[in-house]
Amino acid sequence: MKTGGQLIVEALEANGTDRIFCVPGESYLAVLDALHDSSIRTIVCRQEGGAAMMADCQGRLTGKPGICFVTRGPGATNASAGIHIAMQDSVPLILFIGQVASHAKEREAFQEVDYKRFFGDIAKWVVEIDDASRIPEFVTRAFAVATSGRPGPVVISLPEDMLTSEVEAPEALPHTPVETRPGEAELDALEMLLSNANRPFVILGGTRWDDQAVAQMRTIAEAWSLPVGCSFRRQMLFDHLHPNYAGDVGIGINPKLAAQIKAADVVLLIGGRMGEMPSSDYTLLKSPYPDQALVHVHADAGELGRVYRPTLAINASPSAFVTAFAKRRPAATPSWAEETEKAHAAYLEWSTPPQTGPGAVQMGPIMEYLNKTLPEDAILTNGAGNYATWVHRFYRTRRFGTQAAPTSGSMGYGTPAAVAAKSLYPDRTVVAFAGDGCFLMNGQEFATAVQYDLPIIVVVVNNGIYGTIRMHQEREYPSRVVATDLKNPDFAALARAYGGHGETVEKTEDFAPAFERARASGKPAIVEIRLDPEAITPTRTLTQIRDKS
Repeated sequence: MKTGGQLIVEALEANGTDRIFCVPGESYLAVLDALHDSSIRTIVCRQEGGAAMMADCQGRLTGKPGICFVTRGPGATNASAGIHIAMQDSVPLILFIGQVASHAKEREAFQEVDYKRFFGDIAKWVVEIDDASRIPEFVTRAFAVATSGRPGPVVISLPEDMLTSEVEAPEALPHTPVETRPGEAELDALEMLLSNANRPFVILGGTRWDDQAVAQMRTIAEAWSLPVGCSFRRQMLFDHLHPNYAGDVGIGINPKLAAQIKAADVVLLIGGRMGEMPSSDYTLLKSPYPDQALVHVHADAGELGRVYRPTLAINASPSAFVTAFAKRRPAATPSWAEETEKAHAAYLEWSTPPQTGPGAVQMGPIMEYLNKTLPEDAILTNGAGNYATWVHRFYRTRRFGTQAAPTSGSMGYGTPAAVAAKSLYPDRTVVAFAGDGCFLMNGQEFATAVQYDLPIIVVVVNNGIYGTIRMHQEREYPSRVVATDLKNPDFAALARAYGGHGETVEKTEDFAPAFERARASGKPAIVEIRLDPEAITPTRTLTQIRDKS
């Protein structure tokens, strides 16, 4: 006989869980008690949204479900931000929620929420346990659902009495991973399309990649001389300095790259959904019928033909597909090799940062410095905002597993993601980028970094405004500023108050020594960059946007 809390923990152990992220609550005390005697590491966070984002980051970097526990009501609703990110980003995550006891259900009991209705549209599967003996079944199924097809978040509601009840239950066994592989007929058809193409282009996206799959994709690109682009915030899927890399297919795309994709006669989309952002609002590939011959490779059959009608649909995970297709070789030297070289040259030009701009701090030289000094395995995280343009356009990613950023455009992600990344990989450099507005949405998780001695470096780009919103505001309603100004704390002092290291950068030349002091401190650190609000994008100022409007 075991309690439901013990069964939950044993099922997590059976499925290879090594850590959980949580904010404790009285509704799942029985689970916390079972964790006391477990080898699973428990990382307590400061807000449930941050905890869920940490779990998302673990799922994103490892391909295995990140695990998060929160209490009912406010705890669960706070965590919903992380669930939405995981859903839109196809990241495996399992959220456990303490729930009111069974006898109190349907009475609007204290903090009661119907989680099937609340999470129904933003989770892959939502279940509430009403029989404690079925806990091993439900938890193992959750791992299978979260990782199969198009990965995503699963939510498990845990009525309090289910966790304290003592029951007999079968021993939990690990879930069986499900792989989808391409057939020989599909590979033959793709080989024929490429052999007859004049202007092919490859776009990599989605999840279910690993180091080996990325290496196999490089082999394919080299063998076929293919130009390769990475979908929005999936830049870690191809080495940016490889001669076949053409750039990122996302917000603010290089106009030359956009023109190349529109002019392509075959587009090979591997792993991605080609949603609104990477498709430039469904203009790079017209919806539902692209001008190009579209070969769409995806692990979830439900995504094939969902938005675009593909010429060839291949139901396979990215890793299984590239492993199979890497064995194919072109019958003759591809005719487009020179165009691939031009595409890479255009990327190098596009990703060379400007050296000038308004104010005393120039972000271009800062990005140049980081490109030169950060190790290739450094992990960069960020949330959302105009500041992220500098990272995504100018930082040249070299390796898989080095990027964690929400394709859903959720603010507040960078700091908790950095905490999770440093917890997973303590020997690697982890740098979070955040705007001033972005940081203060989940900046409390800096305290988690301090608590667990995780020396992350948070670069806070402080321009005193909600920059993205101000940019759009000035374009649509020039000089009618409202609700976008911010009065911020001294972020360096805030870092020191938490027990970390703080630096303030007010001139470009101050950044390098400040960053090195932060790295040498051995503590979680904040490096605040005080950026002129006019420096709203790498190429345009707020005044230019306002005047053009």
